[in-house]
Order: sequence, then structure tokens, then C-alpha cells
Amino acid sequence: MSHVRQREAHKTQGRILSNKMSVDEYLAGEQDGEFRHEYIDGMVYAMAGASRRHALIVTSLTLLLGPKARQQGCQLFANDMKVRIQQAGEESFYYPDLILGCDPNDRETYFSTRPCLIIEVLSESTERIDRREKLYAYTGGLPSLHEYLLLAQDCRQADLYRRRSEGWQHEKLVEGSIHLQCLDMEVTIDDIYQDAERT
Repeated sequence: MSHVRQREAHKTQGRILSNKMSVDEYLAGEQDGEFRHEYIDGMVYAMAGASRRHALIVTSLTLLLGPKARQQGCQLFANDMKVRIQQAGEESFYYPDLILGCDPNDRETYFSTRPCLIIEVLSESTERIDRREKLYAYTGGLPSLHEYLLLAQDCRQADLYRRRSEGWQHEKLVEGSIHLQCLDMEVTIDDIYQDAERT
């Protein structure tokens, strides 16, 4: 996901705000604001737009997963739904590229708290955040999460983190198919990247 992060302060309507923002203030601002922001322990970080390839990969995944998600009574969100994480006394809100939720009790209006699958499409500016900060936050702060899938934007590469009884298992794929346990379905690397590779 594309982000513009300003860790020393955040900007709102041209002003630099150095004080921490409450969760309620953040959620109210996201409803009324023109731009999206992620929230990490009181600090807010602006997000930039996505590239054409990024958007095509997200669209492909939405089309691939959507019918199965509906069939199983799950909900699939692309880009605009936040995930809320409470961990080590801190509270954070992220905007994953895709969220799959299958828990009928996870029905907050503006965020998800019990996702089963999260997918992020990497870019040069966000790869470190997605591979480190978000990996830690998602796998450590979301007991409901079964799978975290990272997809390279400029080449065929998938990194799948899957929850096992003994801990999280990492698998890297550049061809073949990915089995998504949350939907019990196979998704091929060809199908994920088909539209993006036509650009």
C-alpha cells in the first residue's frame, strides 16, 4: 500500500500538529476528510495514491475472491476499510489493500477487528513497513488472522504467512497457486498478475 509517513508530526489542512490525536478524533476525521490516514498510538500518517499496477492487482484479487467470499458469508473489502489493532497497550488503525472477514460478530461500521485474511501489495516506499511493522502488528495483534499475504508489485512474488499451531509459517512463491485457507480456494499467480502484466 502506498503511504506518505511523517513520523515526527502529522499535517491537517496545511497545519502541522505535534500533539497526539485520540481514537475518536481520528475516526471522526477519517469520515469527513478528503484523504486517508493510518493511526499508530496517537500519531496519524497520510497515505498516497496507488500505481496502475497496484490497482490492477487489487482489482484482480477482488474479482477472484469476491464470489467465494459471498458464497461463504464472508465480507471482502478493498482499500477503504480499516483494521483495528490493540497490542501492548497501543491502538492502531491500518488500511490494508484487502481484508477478508468471516466472523459474523465483526460488524463495526468503519473498521474490522477480526479479519481472517489480510493482503498487502508492496511498493518500493512501503515494502519495509508491510514486511516489518505491519507483519508484527497483524500477526501479533489479531488473534483471528489466519493468513497474511504480501504481493510484489513489479514482479511475480508472493509471500504468504500462515498461522499454524506451532506458530507462523512463511512460504515464498513465484509460480503455481496459493491455497487460501480462509476461503478454502486456490488462487494462481498467473491470475493475480495477468492484468498488471498487460500494462
